[in-house]
Amino acid sequence: MTRPIRVLVAKPGLDGHDRGAKVVAASLRDAGMEVIYTGLHQTPEMIATAAVQEDVDVVGLSILSGAHMTLFPRVRTLLAEQGREDILITGGGIIPKEDMEALEAQGVGKLFGPGTPTSALVDYIRDWFAARHQEA
Repeated sequence: MTRPIRVLVAKPGLDGHDRGAKVVAASLRDAGMEVIYTGLHQTPEMIATAAVQEDVDVVGLSILSGAHMTLFPRVRTLLAEQGREDILITGGGIIPKEDMEALEAQGVGKLFGPGTPTSALVDYIRDWFAARHQEA
């Protein structure tokens, strides 16, 4: 039997809207994943530290503020500095398609926009996790 996938869901920056992040966290939990929700107004440093301390497989960032081109790469860099390049960084929010492509080219995982069924995120994380453990 394999262990549950561990996911940290975070709301970086000053955005105060977290309904979507809570829905995602509940959906991941309902899918059998262990979910840690950090709450609102998290800095990239707080997110990376929590991800390492909680030994998560995935960090999911919910960003509606428009700061995605700064926040996703910053969390990725901080995790790499702590030797945790293996953590998948995914997420969603109000992110233009061209920015999604640019972030994915920088090593960020698939990003999801408004209206995406939560099952798409669940399937993506499960497929990533299965592929990662097949390689190991």
